[in-house]
Amino acid sequence: MRKVFKVLLILLVVIVVLVGGLASYVKFAKPDVGAAQDIKVEITPERVARGEYLANCVTVCMDCHSKRDWSTNTGPLVPGTLGQGGERFDRALGFPGVFYSRNITPAHLKDWTDGEILRAITTGVDRKGEPLMPVMPYVYYGKMDTEDIYSIIAYIRSLPEIKNEVPAPEADFPFSMIMRIIPKAAAPEKKPTEGDTLAYGKYLVNAAGCVECHTKWDKKLIAGTEFGGGRQFQLPGGVLTTPNISPDMETGIGAWTKEAFIRRFKSYVDSTYIPVKVNMAKDFVSIMPWTMYGNMKESDLAAIYTYLRTVPKQVNTVTKWQPGALVAKK
Repeated sequence: MRKVFKVLLILLVVIVVLVGGLASYVKFAKPDVGAAQDIKVEITPERVARGEYLANCVTVCMDCHSKRDWSTNTGPLVPGTLGQGGERFDRALGFPGVFYSRNITPAHLKDWTDGEILRAITTGVDRKGEPLMPVMPYVYYGKMDTEDIYSIIAYIRSLPEIKNEVPAPEADFPFSMIMRIIPKAAAPEKKPTEGDTLAYGKYLVNAAGCVECHTKWDKKLIAGTEFGGGRQFQLPGGVLTTPNISPDMETGIGAWTKEAFIRRFKSYVDSTYIPVKVNMAKDFVSIMPWTMYGNMKESDLAAIYTYLRTVPKQVNTVTKWQPGALVAKK
């Protein structure tokens, strides 16, 4: 009996040492995406204009890094808050901790090098080597053409300074360890020409991170359900479920014409559009930044439509809004 106890004790010690060693490795060796590049982005009017378009209409960086008016459906940006950060993502919304979007105006980034900003955008690692919460879609930005990222850097360098101190994140265990192994080195791809509509549409869909929201989720995206909708978001008044944007004729957008697809976006920036006031504590609220995507060029929206017509069809009927709390899976 004593011998068995001794063996079990030794096994316990070995397990503790192994777990401790693994935890130490993750804590101190990860994330490992390499050093920030020694670069200086030339700020030109062309880059600033391209970056402004991307950050406000395609990659919609300003969606999270500004204040949104949640008394209005779709949460349009509050004027004068562009890039100030401070938007809260917490446990009540289903996040494993409490996180805040960072201030990306020059008030906060003035001491960052361009290489450090590039690394943060494309790999999810800040200037101190710490991981960013992956609500920041750096996995998709890391596939974008480096010139487009340079344009975004040029644009945010041109933003007015806004002094806004943002609280430090508080990640729950074990996610505090998991988020350290998610960042990976960027793998930039060359931007296709706009004339290659299908390839350019695929590029834009990646840049906009469409798959992230329009795919079922269970601690990660569920492979094989891409673009079929079904991801659920707990909001104060109920559960929002994302729609199916695959080309299925019955449950997706297969029956939509290109003109109808473009019109759906453009209706939010049309002069006849009247913003809908909501009570977020009980009403349906769309978190899709329609007023931002609505300013995308019609040709870009057409390219996105063209690409979405080619993704695998997903048969998935979605109930977009259910009042109350999300029922946890057992």
